[in-house]
Amino acid sequence: MRNLGFVALSCSLSIPGVGPAYAQDYPIKPIRIFTGEPGGGNDFAARVMSPELTRSLGRQVIVDSRGIFAIETVAKAPPDGYSLLLYAASTWLTPFMRDNTPWDPVRDFAPITLAMRIPNVLVVHPSLPVRNIRELIALAKSKPGQLNFSLASPGSVSSLGAELFKSMAGINIVRVPYKGTAQALNSLISGEVQMMISVVSAAAPHVKSGRLRALAVTSAQPSPLAPGLPTVAGTGLPGYESVSTYGMFVPSKTPEAIVVRLNQEIVRVLIRADIREKFFNAGIEAVGTSPEELAAYVKSEMARMGRVIRDAGIRGE
Repeated sequence: MRNLGFVALSCSLSIPGVGPAYAQDYPIKPIRIFTGEPGGGNDFAARVMSPELTRSLGRQVIVDSRGIFAIETVAKAPPDGYSLLLYAASTWLTPFMRDNTPWDPVRDFAPITLAMRIPNVLVVHPSLPVRNIRELIALAKSKPGQLNFSLASPGSVSSLGAELFKSMAGINIVRVPYKGTAQALNSLISGEVQMMISVVSAAAPHVKSGRLRALAVTSAQPSPLAPGLPTVAGTGLPGYESVSTYGMFVPSKTPEAIVVRLNQEIVRVLIRADIREKFFNAGIEAVGTSPEELAAYVKSEMARMGRVIRDAGIRGE
């Protein structure tokens, strides 16, 4: 990474000569929230939030789905508060997996809020003779290199979560990449592979039908999206956590007053009971933090997962 020391992202909020007066008339034109692929978690969340933000900000808030190009688009946009990015950890982890990434997560963005998280679940094929994380680790240690796990794609949450699991548990499990979550799950259901880390919503129907067995949720705390399921950390691997997280950003050097306004308006929407319920029904946990908290989280994840990516030699597509 170009700046693993990580100068706090929040430093970009303080620009000499810029004060509240700069943002008194903001916004005066439509605002765009750039997200990933249409139908993805961040795209869904943005479309739930946009009508509420349109009402509170007094200008239309438009959702613009551009896939991975959303990140570069916002990185190069004018720092005027009219281009927002709602995107996953790819924003700050892709530079570890690709050479010459056209954006720098520290230099090019100012944080607004950690908007949402999507917990994952570690599932195994029912034929695997394990019922919890301790038994899985013990089995893997007794059969080094003989077990395998499916992953949606290199650099995906399932991939990084599995590599983190391997590293922390000190086990050797072979990764088998597939093109997308559906293929990876189908491979697991058919018994071609023995385990996978999947988003709860995708795995839940197969767990309910008995085609898969869920061992634990990968969040630090038990998740209401997976009721009754313990955590990986609490059942055999203390300190483990792997969730899909989505941050809201603007281009660096956006005036502080605008960042503060956007944070207030966005968090106000995220903490509303009706919005949280809509997110929950889609398998998403609404969050809502300060810019400083998002900056600290990104810094921590770059250090923690950057090391995992380098050690495993993961390269993104």
